[in-house]
Amino acid sequence: MDELIDILDSEGNPTGKTAMKSEAHRYGWYHQSVHIWFYTANGKVLIQQRAANKDTHPLLWDVSVAGHIGAGEAVKTSALREIEEEIGLKVEEGDLQKIGCYPSFHEHSPELIDREFHHTFLCELKVPLHRLKKQESEVADLKLISLIQFSQETWGLANLGKYVPHGIEYYKTVVKEIKKRL
Repeated sequence: MDELIDILDSEGNPTGKTAMKSEAHRYGWYHQSVHIWFYTANGKVLIQQRAANKDTHPLLWDVSVAGHIGAGEAVKTSALREIEEEIGLKVEEGDLQKIGCYPSFHEHSPELIDREFHHTFLCELKVPLHRLKKQESEVADLKLISLIQFSQETWGLANLGKYVPHGIEYYKTVVKEIKKRL
């Protein structure tokens, strides 16, 4: 789905300009997104399999919830909206724990240049997996896996081809931050 988003400079600062997401991707303009990693008190991580129709990384496993921040939308407002849209869960703003903002630049093709700043949050999942309602157009599957398995598969180099390539340092940071909360 195309949407109006804010355009940033190469340092992640607002430029005051807006554009459609498709235009930002076509021209490689910097913009922002949210990543929300859900974890359970017993050390599991919720991962999402991207839908088959996605422009980038179809059917790869990824962050629990992710999405673009709408033009003029507050970061946490966007995170709460994306959580409800993608997995049908309502959480409180205070449940979101920001762990950082990470640049991610990928040239998928000459017509799809993705330059994003991921505002990344953790949130404890307090409901069983079967209570989540995946958004069929975005999410093929949801799965809870142990933090150990997740670590091995994302930065232990056991199965990198299974996941969206966010980078080993990014995945290490997510794992370390979840461990601090267990």
